[in-house]
Amino acid sequence: MSENKAVDIKSDEKATTAPTPQNTPIFTAPLAAAAAAARIATVAEEDSDALAAHNPALMSMLQGRLGSLIGAPSGYIESLPKAVRDRVDGLRYLQQQHIDIDKQMHMEIYELEKKYNKLYAPLYERRSTIIAGKAEPTDEEKAEGAKIAEAEKEGESALSGIAEEKDEDEEEQKAVDGIPDFWMTALRNHPQLGELITDRDEEAIKFLRDIRLEYLEDNLGFKLVFEFAENQFFSNTELVKTYFYEQSDVAGILEFKSAQGTEINWKPENDLSVTVETKKQRHKTTNRTRVVKKTVPSKTFFSFFTTVEEPDEDDDSDLAEETRDRIELDYELAEEFKEKIIPNAVDWFTGKALEYEGLEDYEDEFMDDYYDDEDEDSDDDDDEDDDEDGLSRSAKEAAEPPQCKNQ
Repeated sequence: MSENKAVDIKSDEKATTAPTPQNTPIFTAPLAAAAAAARIATVAEEDSDALAAHNPALMSMLQGRLGSLIGAPSGYIESLPKAVRDRVDGLRYLQQQHIDIDKQMHMEIYELEKKYNKLYAPLYERRSTIIAGKAEPTDEEKAEGAKIAEAEKEGESALSGIAEEKDEDEEEQKAVDGIPDFWMTALRNHPQLGELITDRDEEAIKFLRDIRLEYLEDNLGFKLVFEFAENQFFSNTELVKTYFYEQSDVAGILEFKSAQGTEINWKPENDLSVTVETKKQRHKTTNRTRVVKKTVPSKTFFSFFTTVEEPDEDDDSDLAEETRDRIELDYELAEEFKEKIIPNAVDWFTGKALEYEGLEDYEDEFMDDYYDDEDEDSDDDDDEDDDEDGLSRSAKEAAEPPQCKNQ
């Protein structure tokens, strides 16, 4: 049995031929490659740190030039004989045909999604009426549901109270309509959405009656429809977030293009998107004190309905990057509603979804990026100094109605 020889990474011997796709192995010796990578990474990091410390301008220039080389042609293809280049062009044409088929496949999948969403619609409507207390489950629905709950109980899954016998007064049972706080509980149990919902939001979300998925007829895309009962927070009966697709010319897949949300008509003194801060200010010269009220943005679940404009492609500022991150997170939440929350709402209500989604011990802080910088105070334009014993309270507690900020 032949012995494996590790590559001598310290050897000064230079290669006699330039590396090409033909003579460069796809997989290098594991131990030697790992050692070489570690050594090169350490040296490169030390050198770059020293360079950045002594000459930041030079470092910036080098980074800019290296960045411009990404995706630049190496000249290898152009160096091949014409007959070989013609064959490569033939493969390019075959690849384009493959992409065309991919486009057709993804469009057919999209049409299937629309078709089956219509087939799901009666089930969603039936679910909505039971949650709202407009109808009761049939004997068959209750019996089959009890079997499912019992099976989940035996499998140490999320428990449902449907199969459990309780001694309840008949009048007490009739006093409860539907399933109270169904959507609030379901959304709270979702890790990402649970982080997005504040304590102030809970009262408003309790008026949420249904969440529906509707596909667009005139464009590629879908919309999420949140139906609310009449409430003291806003006059809208529906809050809608619409997502538009575009088809990739490279892979044929449908990608998110943009999103547009409903403008929320907040009612006075109940605008959850803002907080009214009251502060005592003392005049510099007269030493007299006055109370100043200031409206500042507040974290809220209802920021989800805000329309966020995509920054220009050449805008590489920190604000633009933060905006792109927020848009990406928004698209992720849209997929969560579309693929998980709406189809499996009862599993999120009972908590079963946390098990098959593998989220029992979920800990994540990525929702911090979703709020953007809404909780940062703007500069005070008042010429007077703030007194340290200033007070802060919510819009609901303020003596004067807050300035409405429509999302």
